[in-house]
Amino acid sequence: MANTSAEALALLREASIDALAALPAAELFGSLIEPLADSFEPSLIPVYVDVFSRLMECAVPSFSAASLASRYADLRVSRPVMEPKRVVVLSRVTLGADVAVTSTFLAGAMARWPSASVVFAGPRKNFELFSGDSRLSLLEVRYGRGASLAERLEAGMALAPLVKDCSTLVLDPDSRLSQLGLLPLADVERTLFFESRGVGGSEDSLVVLARRFILETLGVEAAPWIRPPSPEWVPAADVAVSFGVGENPAKRVSDSFEFELVQGLLDRGMRVLLDSGAPGTLEASRAEALDARCRGALILWQGNFAPFAAAIGRSRLYVGYDSAGQHVAAACGVARITVFNGFAGERFVARWRPEGAGFSRVLFVSEDLMAEVWGAVESAIL
Repeated sequence: MANTSAEALALLREASIDALAALPAAELFGSLIEPLADSFEPSLIPVYVDVFSRLMECAVPSFSAASLASRYADLRVSRPVMEPKRVVVLSRVTLGADVAVTSTFLAGAMARWPSASVVFAGPRKNFELFSGDSRLSLLEVRYGRGASLAERLEAGMALAPLVKDCSTLVLDPDSRLSQLGLLPLADVERTLFFESRGVGGSEDSLVVLARRFILETLGVEAAPWIRPPSPEWVPAADVAVSFGVGENPAKRVSDSFEFELVQGLLDRGMRVLLDSGAPGTLEASRAEALDARCRGALILWQGNFAPFAAAIGRSRLYVGYDSAGQHVAAACGVARITVFNGFAGERFVARWRPEGAGFSRVLFVSEDLMAEVWGAVESAIL
């Protein structure tokens, strides 16, 4: 399966829109759509708009590719001027992106319009990261990353009648619910769209870019945050560890690396909380194998991500792959060590690095990786 923008462009040269539309959704998004976005190359935005608008036209006959593209051109420069009674912030669907980016939009909305109702539109498990704040409410959207293209479009379009009121403002942080701005969920005049793929320099993180956008458009300072409910009952640990990789196994290093890391932390007298992921997954089985093999104070977390996020916030150190945990640690100012592997390019790493207060070290796979990890651990906790 293609995983770079160059391979995606090669696929475009070889296949017609009809042939692309006939691909299974996992292959279509994994080989074409996501590589075009993950490159964060501004020059690929017109390619994405052209291709995806025509794919949308194939999937939903009532759509016009030309009209969708024209609306997108207006949306990317629109700066609504209104005092909304209700602000709906679209989820970026993945947990890490909702912490790094969407939470900044939520904070900006609450600061800019203190009397308005602020709504998080997205999956319930993502909302749980912020549900401890009584000002927020949930508009649940079930977006299946394994669903067909038509089903994904339907999930987004189900929002349209719920945000049609003229007193509602939609904040879109380049959400997959809107297919990165292409789905016509609300009037352009009532949508503030952050085209995250087309801004910033090669070294800017998405956190920096989102904060800059909120300051420029809303005139308020905002930063990533989380507030899961009732964190007191979460197990306390010195180090929180997650080897979750979402749906991208290329992010993993190896079984031996994971064992050596966890056992090494335990051997250093640290109490380790390891996220085991969803029951029945490969991540869960690997966590159980580590639990059986490791010696020391290892605790497996078997539950929703939001309480684990609370545990990260109470720990001294977080260690893991490029995933949601690193962004939670950054938002909480917890020291963090992130291992990047299988990434699309240097700009991808820059965009997704965990940006926030406290010690942070980003590492890459090499022969010296383990030594670099222990050097970072010593720097982080001493």
